[in-house]
Amino acid sequence: MAAVTVAAAVMSALAVAPGSASAGPGPEATRRVKVEIPGHESAASGERGHHEAGSGYTWVPSARGGPEVRTSTPLSEAETRADGEVAQIIDNGPTADRLDVVIVGDGYTASEQAQFHLDARRKWAEVTAVEPYTAYQNLFNVWTVDAVSHDSGVSGDPGPDIVMDTALGSYFWCEDIERLLCVDEPKVDSYVAKAPEADLVIVLANSTKYGGAGYNTPSGTLGYEGVSTASARNDASGQVAIHETGHSLGKLADEYFYPGFPGYEQYTGEEPGESNISTLNADAMAARRTKWYRWLGETSPDGGTVGAYEGGGYYVAGLARPTDASIMRVLGKPFSLPGREAMIAGFYRHASLATPVTRTDRTLRRFDTARVAVPRLVDERQPDIRWYLDGKPLGAQAGRTAVPVAALHLDSRDVRVHRLTVVVTDHTDAVRDPEVAATLEDRQSWTVRH
Repeated sequence: MAAVTVAAAVMSALAVAPGSASAGPGPEATRRVKVEIPGHESAASGERGHHEAGSGYTWVPSARGGPEVRTSTPLSEAETRADGEVAQIIDNGPTADRLDVVIVGDGYTASEQAQFHLDARRKWAEVTAVEPYTAYQNLFNVWTVDAVSHDSGVSGDPGPDIVMDTALGSYFWCEDIERLLCVDEPKVDSYVAKAPEADLVIVLANSTKYGGAGYNTPSGTLGYEGVSTASARNDASGQVAIHETGHSLGKLADEYFYPGFPGYEQYTGEEPGESNISTLNADAMAARRTKWYRWLGETSPDGGTVGAYEGGGYYVAGLARPTDASIMRVLGKPFSLPGREAMIAGFYRHASLATPVTRTDRTLRRFDTARVAVPRLVDERQPDIRWYLDGKPLGAQAGRTAVPVAALHLDSRDVRVHRLTVVVTDHTDAVRDPEVAATLEDRQSWTVRH
């Protein structure tokens, strides 16, 4: 894309970027949605040092197949049978107790669905190579939904004049921005709805071209937190998807900013609600005991120490970020310590630590056993498991996932009904906020009697 076109696209995005609360699409609101534009490919690959992870936001059509909409060719009988097939590629437990990720491919023909499944596994491996996904990967289920396209590939690849007939209508050059990979949201939802549960959605385009987009508005009907689009076989595009989950799951703000763009020189608004940007400097943050003050001075995985670095939320001044270059600013970098904490909080909004294997809706007797499934963390630290009988700790049962009623040594003459409870807690050092820590605990209870 020519430099002047890039500049115009970014300026267009800035006109409606967060920070300008009054900005919006007006009467087009019912037909257009806000998406984040990914950073340049050089930023993702780290070729030129510190580059922004994104280029602001813009408004795009929600239900549109591309710059030119091709009439969809009807699928054959064999293609129709393959279309919409659901598979679980990662199974870590019941959907109610796991964060369920749904991956849908676009631009894959019926004969290319095996390639889609391979691409989905590879892309998820890229995600789980980044902390805190690595440690908490067993909190996730991953589903694929086969979307059979008539054409192989997606619109806009390699150039804006290329129009493909695909199941989800994916297209590069969205809003004349080459790397912005948009989709037809209603079509995406029609496939996501086939999965048993959806907390997060990733759309993979059958392409090697760099690009992606972040649809970070939660679904009002299917319940998912957001949709990230990415090229299936472009390594840098995976970083775009991870960055976007920082918004959807972590509720994190962008930490990049725009030197030289009118209106973004100085932030003068109220304290932002996001946990990773603030109007306060480090001293004021510590004095008021707010935002990321608990992490100040600590060495962060993305380099340097946690402080209050000027610039963030698109503004050059007036807003501070915790570190110089986390993934919320620079693609290819890790999450900062405060960002990692926010992501873990997002994981536990959907996932639970204690899944009852023994039903909790019946009274257990002497020859029964109370069993609970606890996901393992991918590090040396594991969740703490404690058992209680009528509120009193059973020290001998600590750490166990199964307790026989006989091990409670209830008196055979005791006709009372007792309460057996297991409490599973994640005492991770990556969380310091007590309010977040309180969400890292689950419990299950059974009534028992001799």
